[in-house]
Amino acid sequence: MRKLEIINKVSSQTGIDKSDVQETIEATLITIKEALKEGESVYIRGFGSFTNKKRARKIARNISTNTAIILEAHYVPHFKPSKILVDIVKENNKIV
Repeated sequence: MRKLEIINKVSSQTGIDKSDVQETIEATLITIKEALKEGESVYIRGFGSFTNKKRARKIARNISTNTAIILEAHYVPHFKPSKILVDIVKENNKIV
């Protein structure tokens, strides 16, 4: 599902104009991005949490030139779903 499909679905479920829904979703995503950029975590009850995860310094290899590259320690965004969300997905996607 893409962002446009989410906008259309929310608009049809709530009766709110698509442009207003789009502005709201865009503002939400920008707020989450800014919080992560500032090192803050975002917790959405019943959905999950967005945090920054630290990656340690390591030595990688460029296989095309066969040289070692040092990758410094850095942070990457990380999403951890809530137990409620995990249970919903497990229940609806059972392998028969």
